[in-house]
Amino acid sequence: MSTTAIETATPGRPLRVGLWVAQGAIFFVFAAAGLVKLLTPIPQLAAMMPWTGEHSEAFVRIIGLIDIAGGIGILLPALTRILPRLTVLAALGCTVLQMFAITFHVSRGEAAVTPLNLVLLALAVFVLWGRGRKAPIAPRQF
Repeated sequence: MSTTAIETATPGRPLRVGLWVAQGAIFFVFAAAGLVKLLTPIPQLAAMMPWTGEHSEAFVRIIGLIDIAGGIGILLPALTRILPRLTVLAALGCTVLQMFAITFHVSRGEAAVTPLNLVLLALAVFVLWGRGRKAPIAPRQF
């Protein structure tokens, strides 16, 4: 096999580094947001995020759990190489979650709060594409 074929078959270092950075950023933001939604009393949370005071506490806490699961799922399986395809599924879940979040906020007249959602959407789509097609993580061999 020629050197050129090997180079094109192996994803470049910048792509791999970019994917790890994106995964780390998504993990950090989703885990932090999830913990805030889980641990902050609703009146305090409603002062930061008005929608949380307009929905049931159970709904807000479940969204917090979903955020944490997405954050963990986008990083941990790839990092440990145990079932790394779960990272791709988590990226898909984070993508869908951000599309729903953007729709939700726009429907409430809160378009001003969607830039972070758009950035997270772009990062999740990047991880979905990168880990699904261009630079998948090989599972650990036991």
